[in-house]
Amino acid sequence: MNTPRGGDASGTLVHHALIYDTDEQFLASTLPFCLKGLGKGDAVLAVTNPANIALLREALGEAAERVEFVEAADWYRTPGLTLAAYHRYVEERAGDHARIRIIGEPVWDGLDETETGQWTRYEAVINRAFADSPAWIVCPYDTRVLPIAVVADARRTHPDLMYDGSALPSPNYLPPDAGQSVWERYPKPPPPGVRTSRMDFGSDLSAVRGFTAARAIEFGLAPESVDRLVFAVNEVASNAIRHGGGERSLALWLDGRRVVCDVTDTGGASPAWYSGCLPPNPGQAAGHGMWVIRQLCDLVEVHSLDPGTLVRIQLDLRKAP
Repeated sequence: MNTPRGGDASGTLVHHALIYDTDEQFLASTLPFCLKGLGKGDAVLAVTNPANIALLREALGEAAERVEFVEAADWYRTPGLTLAAYHRYVEERAGDHARIRIIGEPVWDGLDETETGQWTRYEAVINRAFADSPAWIVCPYDTRVLPIAVVADARRTHPDLMYDGSALPSPNYLPPDAGQSVWERYPKPPPPGVRTSRMDFGSDLSAVRGFTAARAIEFGLAPESVDRLVFAVNEVASNAIRHGGGERSLALWLDGRRVVCDVTDTGGASPAWYSGCLPPNPGQAAGHGMWVIRQLCDLVEVHSLDPGTLVRIQLDLRKAP
């Protein structure tokens, strides 16, 4: 069992899951976490639900004025946007603070199976995306309201577990690069009876864009969302042409409230499942595409076909761009 990492080595990530079932347990870890951070001159951000914000504000007293509070529903919109928001927050404050302390409590209520899987993998990829950053992140999990499976996954996605302000290694932790089979969730095919529009494509990206736009409009996607989907599909198809091989195809369908698009190639090596979750170096000439796609689309999945790759992109009909 590895020794749990503390919060003093400011150049590397610390990532804890706080599993609690009372308000007192929540405060027993989050209150000293904030107070010790403020005492060291750390930046402190608390992203949680309104009830926990009220608890923490009251417990902190006057010190609450030095903590940034954000309601989780405003922060946890899509995995891609949330990763980008945390990156911006850490980068903007890293020059003035040795350590950036974050309480980050995702919103699990009302998610379907696909969304829950995406947010679980979001928690896993934090361990790669912020590995060399001065972030110390504590993710609360309230067992009073969360499904058992979500809490169980927290033990796999966090290297350490926090209890009463102290941390112990999680014996169930699985790093994001432990292997494709660990985190791979091969996407389900279209539901029975759902009409699927398909096309094979070669090197003509204009045909890919036209096909995607026509189907998205037909499905009722808003014009701004159509533009986002077309951009994303064009980028993935372009990658398939440059780096893939074999046969290339495109499939679109409407699955409840979501427009779903699969871009598939049957040759070449598959990228990691978390492709596009790590921000590219601004100076690099290529490699920005998947990062941008994850900002534009609600759900993005990268799957290995051995050989080949399937990238699934989803946009919600009900969400404003």
